[in-house]
Formats: sequence, structure tokens, C-alpha cells
Amino acid sequence: MVARVTLTDYRGRVLLDTFVRPTQPVCDYRTSETGLQAHHLADAPVFIDVQRQVASIIRDKILVGYALWEFLSVMGLAHPAINTRDTALFMSFRRTLGYRPGAMVPLTTLVQQFMGRNIGQHGDIPVERARAALDLFRSCEQIWEGIIDSGAWPCALPPIEHRGCFT
Repeated sequence: MVARVTLTDYRGRVLLDTFVRPTQPVCDYRTSETGLQAHHLADAPVFIDVQRQVASIIRDKILVGYALWEFLSVMGLAHPAINTRDTALFMSFRRTLGYRPGAMVPLTTLVQQFMGRNIGQHGDIPVERARAALDLFRSCEQIWEGIIDSGAWPCALPPIEHRGCFT
């Protein structure tokens, strides 16, 4: 289930930041980590409305983020692979940090190592994570796009069970 959706534009300006009404009973809000409480979700928009809004916003756009397959999977959406820039899969980051091809480098590690910033110190704040992923992408955008322009692909593949999230 998704509890909150946050989308920003290329400069980090918030395009959408909304809670989502649960589709099933919630057993644990993990309030200490997420800050979520029952009242945040009680009057939130229903999933299908948020799903449609997200689909409309990302249509024909380059989608930048971290572990985008998780977002797309939970939203029940697919996006063209050529229009994704997933910082969790960027091989240059993985090689620089010495991670093996299938290993996930946490976003907090990427941001600390490449941007010199600490994120997540005040809980899991979606807009902070979105902006951090954008900052990582922008820091190497010319390299990333140059690899794509050369006909190569700069990223590892997402986990096999989520490859259907990319068309």
C-alpha cells in the first residue's frame, strides 16, 4: 500500500504531495519513522484518484528518482525505460563505491558519499528523498545523458520481478 505520494519537478518544486487513503486496514503506521498517524490518512484521496493524477503528471516526462520500480509497482503504473533515470541503478555510482552489480546502495549512502549531505535525520521525509535523488542525478546529468546518447545504457536492471514496471 502507498500512504503518501510526493512528486517534484526538475528543480525540486513540489508538484504533488498527498496522503492516500488506505485500501486495507493499517496494522502499524511506523509513526516513529514515518510521522504518519491515522488522522493523516482518514480523509485522504482514494488510491485510484491519486494513481490517475500521478499517471497524468509523469506521462511523457523523464522520471528521476531512487528505486523507481518500487514507486511504479505500488502505484500500479509502468513508464518507458528510456524515460527513467534511477539513481539506485546508476552503474557509475555503484562502481565508484565498490558495490557489486546486484547490490543496492542506500539513498542515504549515495547522498552522503556524492553530495556530502545527511538525509533522513528527521525521519523519512518524502520531499527530502525526492530532492536528494534529483540532486544526485543533476550532479552527473551530462555523463548520464552522454552515455544514453552514445547508444549505451548507464544503469543496471531493476529486480527481475519489477521489470514489468518499465515499458
